[in-house]
Amino acid sequence: MKRNRWIYAAFTILIIGLGLGSRAFSYVLPDTLNTYLGDSLWAAMIFTGCGFLFQKMKTMKTGLISLSFCFFIEISQLYHAEWIDRIRDTSLGGLVLGYGFLWSDIEAYTIGIAACTVIELLILEIKKRLNM
Repeated sequence: MKRNRWIYAAFTILIIGLGLGSRAFSYVLPDTLNTYLGDSLWAAMIFTGCGFLFQKMKTMKTGLISLSFCFFIEISQLYHAEWIDRIRDTSLGGLVLGYGFLWSDIEAYTIGIAACTVIELLILEIKKRLNM
């Protein structure tokens, strides 16, 4: 399988917009959705970004690498030194690195990556059946 970079780039940009929108309009969303949506979308963006970078990587491996990256970022939030907290105090640094460890973020990342993995596997199966 070879992923189309344009499609993965477009999905990455779309997901970034949805993620920023989920934060901007969080007041209209139910609390349960607010707990997971932004972080699930962030993880989905990591998956599509990984898919963009590694066109030929198998779906499950892409999912595992993406999930590992998300977990690493979340676990890194347990580390607080002046230099990294200054980075986290910037808008971009806060979006990328986060602020503090939360188990709900781990759950959200797992949901986001699992959803992307399942969607990609379903699309691959549909393509396979159509080509038969």
